[in-house]
Amino acid sequence: MTRFLSAVALLPIVCGVVWFLHPLATLILVEVILFIAFLEYADLATRAGTPFPKTISVVAALSTCAVLGLEPSMLPVMLMAVTVGIGVVQLSRWPQNRTLSSVSTAVFGVLYLALPLGSMVALRFRNGPELLFLLLVAVMTSDTTQYYGGRLLGRRALAPSISPKKTVEGALIGLAAGAFVVWGLGFWWLDELNAGLRVLLGLTVSGLGIGGDLFESSLKRNANLKDASHLIPGHGGLLDRLDGFLFAAPVYYTVVQFAR
Repeated sequence: MTRFLSAVALLPIVCGVVWFLHPLATLILVEVILFIAFLEYADLATRAGTPFPKTISVVAALSTCAVLGLEPSMLPVMLMAVTVGIGVVQLSRWPQNRTLSSVSTAVFGVLYLALPLGSMVALRFRNGPELLFLLLVAVMTSDTTQYYGGRLLGRRALAPSISPKKTVEGALIGLAAGAFVVWGLGFWWLDELNAGLRVLLGLTVSGLGIGGDLFESSLKRNANLKDASHLIPGHGGLLDRLDGFLFAAPVYYTVVQFAR
């Protein structure tokens, strides 16, 4: 019940910002989400024994997200600046015996969080609310049906060493649900793709969502944590809610740009 009530409280805010407000409101909301999620990521990294320069990395992540959302053509320049900036800070302030692990963890955090969230902002600016909303609905529907379908019908563990409660049956239900959403809503919002390609995109997005979920679970296991934080009652942290989007969003964004 707590999980359900938290979702009911948060979803209208996200959907309202995406659908009704100016695209800049989506950018602001995403930047706030990214800031909190990056702090959760930094805490996981520290607990796993790979701390990194947090301040410069957070700034780099926020900047990368904004650049991708507002001016995607400048992304290569931004990523070069991120790499150099984090490297310089590492040289000036952090122990040199962990340079590789520290810089790698910092740069990966930018790629892992800022690029997916930035691609979602870019969808809102370049394609309007419909296609971003389609991604949101597909991944959330897949995630929800995996959870409840797995509890009801799940028998075989999908990845017991990473996420013991995730089942093969739940994953299959989630794949089907995500494919159905993209096929159905895509009839109006992504009509550049025929029905077969929309189903394939839905399966791909849902499958990547499962992969993102498992990847984030492995990060938490490395840090000996069940949840990234306790920010959202019944759900955990923002990373625990974003995990599916972090793998799905960049691929979805790429397909949409080629399709249009």
